[in-house]
Amino acid sequence: MKTLNDFNFENKKALIRVDFNVPLNENFEVTDATRIMSAKPTIIKILEDGGSCILMSHLGRPKGFQEEFSLKHIASKVEDVLGVEVKFAKDCIGEEVEAAAANLQPGQILLLENLRYYKEETAGDVGFAEKLSKLGDIYVNDAFGTAHRAHASTTIVAQFFQDKKCFGNLLAQEIESIKKVMETGEKPVLAVLGGAKVSSKITIIENILDKVDHLIIGGGMTFTFIKAQGGKIGDSICEDDKMDLALDILNQAKAKNVQIHLPVDVIAANAFSNDAETQIVDVTTIPDGWQGLDAGPKSKEIFHNVVTQSKTILWNGPLGVFEMESFANGTIELGNSIAEATKNGAFSLVGGGDSVAAVKQFGFQDKVSYVSTGGGAMLESLEGKTLPGIAAILE
Repeated sequence: MKTLNDFNFENKKALIRVDFNVPLNENFEVTDATRIMSAKPTIIKILEDGGSCILMSHLGRPKGFQEEFSLKHIASKVEDVLGVEVKFAKDCIGEEVEAAAANLQPGQILLLENLRYYKEETAGDVGFAEKLSKLGDIYVNDAFGTAHRAHASTTIVAQFFQDKKCFGNLLAQEIESIKKVMETGEKPVLAVLGGAKVSSKITIIENILDKVDHLIIGGGMTFTFIKAQGGKIGDSICEDDKMDLALDILNQAKAKNVQIHLPVDVIAANAFSNDAETQIVDVTTIPDGWQGLDAGPKSKEIFHNVVTQSKTILWNGPLGVFEMESFANGTIELGNSIAEATKNGAFSLVGGGDSVAAVKQFGFQDKVSYVSTGGGAMLESLEGKTLPGIAAILE
């Protein structure tokens, strides 16, 4: 696996695919610069080598040239984060851009305009990729969030660089972190899967059953499993058409000697509202008119014991409706348990949109081993799929 450390970038122009698809407010100001900060180590390493950087990214899903999706809006924020002047190109291909790239001096940065202004980007067009390739000497992919897309800038462009392509620091870290969970992690290995639907996690569950010792299932998914086993779940969310599948997963786990841990009690509410009446009930006897919205105290204790005895932990999905304060405690307590295990030497990987949001909201970023930046890419990796953006560098 070629990384930045395999190259000396002195007097070289690095064409870097970053993921600067960051949120903007109504004044086009960046509201969360995490993705820019994540790319900083790669960019700084290249500049310190004596190279220059040409940064390419998408922003949103524009239909043609739409002003609100211009990367010029984020140029000043990129400059602030990197502490280096950032030049901005009004396009991402063409003679003017090629001239701007050619004139870059060591230590300088050029940010290209939104790649997705061209439909050829998402179509994985070879001609478009070739035009991008003219801008740099070495191709660096540091955009894990788009590594599952076979787009021109994430995958196709790599073919024009043969042995002059590598992973950036962020992408290399993502690959190593997932490898630790899926292949090389110290046992016991635990996966915590939460969220609303079994259907969105089926392939992950089936793929990781061969790799984990324990599986905690929480969130809305719980109730499909409980109902499938004959429990009464009141008005809780349930995928009735996935109950047979839930039973099959339980049987597969038993056959593979994987211990599945489901909540034994829940915080039930008489409405889907932060101000609803609540009561703690057994997960198998939720009254009609009530719905389970968070893990209960006994469940949290059981989960804590499993987490703190594990040496490798994957967390994907919350244990309750953490967006509502009344139902956030299960997710917070899980975060505390994972933080404690990590402090005691466990490796913990957090990935997937909602769990990443929870980790940020409740301040666990620095208390776990690694927080993945790529939602869809992370999930596809856990499903066992080969991501085209990664395969293109390895070829």
